[in-house]
Amino acid sequence: MTREEKFMHEAISLSRLGMGQNAGGPFGCIVVKDNQIVGRGNNCVTSHNDPTAHAEVMAIRDACKNLNSFQLDDCEIFTSCEPCPMCLGAIYWARPKAIYYANTREDAARIGFDDSMIYDEMSKPMHIRKIPIIHMNKEEAMKVFEEWIDKTDKTDY
Repeated sequence: MTREEKFMHEAISLSRLGMGQNAGGPFGCIVVKDNQIVGRGNNCVTSHNDPTAHAEVMAIRDACKNLNSFQLDDCEIFTSCEPCPMCLGAIYWARPKAIYYANTREDAARIGFDDSMIYDEMSKPMHIRKIPIIHMNKEEAMKVFEEWIDKTDKTDY
């Protein structure tokens, strides 16, 4: 068994564990740095009443806490399923060096976890999306952005 297969086996085991505990859907994820697991997560959407508690987000939160960092430089993500749009965004913000996945988004859709509507919505102009997205108070909000530019004690990321 390769190191990658060993780590993927752990992510898949977390998917089974979380599902068996009725924590949420059958998804698991680990974060690896220097061949050590530094973060673990399984889907906890229904048990936490949190639509963002996907396995990847939970694993990223755990790894960032354990590494005392808001980025996952030099880390790898092993996830039991191709990340959804939200998780993929979170992964890109965390900046790991690689993502490994087992099941595909099509596999997930076949068992009731279909993200195609989100992918479709993201490619549509805002004015025709299913959930109204209304642009307002830009001048007030822009003042805060301008304050950020001038802030001398900020942490860039």
